Amino acid sequence: MKENQHEVLEVKSLSCFLELENISYGWKVGKKVLNRCNLSISSSGLWMLVGSNGSGKSTLFRLISGLITPQEGQFSCSFKPALMLQNPDHQLLLPSCSSDLLLSLPPNLDPMERHERINSALRQVGLEDMADRPIHTLSGGQKQRLALAGALASQANLLLLDEPTALLDPSSQRSILEIVRKITRQSNKTPITAIWITHRLEELTFCDAAAIMEQGRLGQWFSGHQVIQKFI
Repeated sequence: MKENQHEVLEVKSLSCFLELENISYGWKVGKKVLNRCNLSISSSGLWMLVGSNGSGKSTLFRLISGLITPQEGQFSCSFKPALMLQNPDHQLLLPSCSSDLLLSLPPNLDPMERHERINSALRQVGLEDMADRPIHTLSGGQKQRLALAGALASQANLLLLDEPTALLDPSSQRSILEIVRKITRQSNKTPITAIWITHRLEELTFCDAAAIMEQGRLGQWFSGHQVIQKFI
């Protein structure tokens, strides 16, 4: 982050890093969805990206999560990423909360470790005591929190949230925002970094820094309030 961007909140330095330098990627010949895109993150916190449809935001997430590889440029990432989608039903596969979280755990854990990891993840997202709850009985907001719990149970330290509140009511939107912000600021656990794609300008007030993506390129980091002013 630039030193003169004084409104951006201070966040913890990490041993992990994410670095994209002049990254390009095109789905069709001659059309680049990412066009010499640069991105650098080495601090924990809640980072938000805003931009119009087709600006390259979701493609950027696919690249960071390893689903695609860059066609040009240098890409370095020492984080363990976890991708969260708009619709949690596309990620929740098993019938109960605890059984679904088992998919996020390594197979070599003993029963006590599995139990502790699942309960810890559910507690962090406000779903404690719901381990045996059938997923089909959860609200949309609870399902999204369960998807987040899956990322935490896997011990991912880079959350990639692609418009995670797009299908939620205002109360659930705020709940997810507050949970993610709290997770990225926790001082007694391993620092977690979150990158959040949004179309809702009001969500930018929750972030530590925000950037605008246009035509496959990411702009500089500013405070959420500064980015909001650019759209008003």
